[in-house]
Amino acid sequence: MRVENVKTKMAAQDLPALLITDMKNIYYLTGFSGTAGCILLTKERNIFMTDSRYSEMAKALISGFEIIETRDPIGQLPALLEFEQIKRLGFEENVEYSFFNQLTNRLPEVTLFASRNFLMELRQFKDEDEINKMKKACAISDAAFMEALKFIEPGRTEIEIANFLDFKMREMGASGISFDTIIASGHRSSLPHGVASHKTIEFGDTVTMDFGCYYDHYASDMTRTIFVGEADPKVAEIYHVVQKANQALIEKAKAGLSYADFDRIPRQVIEEAGYGNYFTHGIGHGVGLDIHEIPYFNQKMTDQFLEENMIVTDEPGIYIPEFAGVRIEDDLLITKNGCEVLTNAPKTLIVI
Repeated sequence: MRVENVKTKMAAQDLPALLITDMKNIYYLTGFSGTAGCILLTKERNIFMTDSRYSEMAKALISGFEIIETRDPIGQLPALLEFEQIKRLGFEENVEYSFFNQLTNRLPEVTLFASRNFLMELRQFKDEDEINKMKKACAISDAAFMEALKFIEPGRTEIEIANFLDFKMREMGASGISFDTIIASGHRSSLPHGVASHKTIEFGDTVTMDFGCYYDHYASDMTRTIFVGEADPKVAEIYHVVQKANQALIEKAKAGLSYADFDRIPRQVIEEAGYGNYFTHGIGHGVGLDIHEIPYFNQKMTDQFLEENMIVTDEPGIYIPEFAGVRIEDDLLITKNGCEVLTNAPKTLIVI
């Protein structure tokens, strides 16, 4: 069905052939998870090319495709395109420049078309199987967070906490982390993407943890902020504002909500509390096979709307330089009449 959807889109754009080289897109269409391969789709044919390391795997795994064993897929293209008299070829725009040069040199008579987000626009809508895998990834992240609450204490370093979370998620069934775990404590919590450092956790620290995992190729992405020993009253005030912003979006997110309003609803809560200048990033993004996928959101996007079965993040934050920062992030499954929160770790103010 996914291949048919791509071909329907190709026909609508009058694109007779599409070359797919992104391995996440290849997995999405075929279930192939090797490290080398490409797909050529035409009106008449579905062709998968890989080298000898993976040809046996591909033949056993992939159905509905012709399998060509080759270490030079670009070299196969002239004959394949000539067979159907194809003179226009789409390719993914994120290819390396050297790859594009090879296409140009090998296909001098073919018009090349850079397709932007061609498959990502289909991938943003999750089917039941994808949703279930992402729910499992989120459940693993939730459970790892609860274990981390028992581990974090004064004297631990940020890197130690990051490593603990990473290991726990793998121990609980994750195949890996979906991005480098962010741990930012004390004054470093004002860094929205503070890479875990050798800083030691101290009594009174704010600790922001942004992390996630892959489960059967699908990602989770969550953030929680906690306090060690005690919560500074000013940071506690900030925490409650961020919590209110996060919840405001949960209550309003549903199919039909504009991307502009998705960004505006939580941002307005933060602005009304007087912290608008300290919310310095977008409200969220899509999640799936990649940790960052479309859609993205800003207040100019008044003509684009949430649709059912998108999974997006809700991640408001307030960051006061050299003092402290707070972020709370959930993964939301968009439904017809609302949303389902997939990350269920507690969001009450936690002091450990």
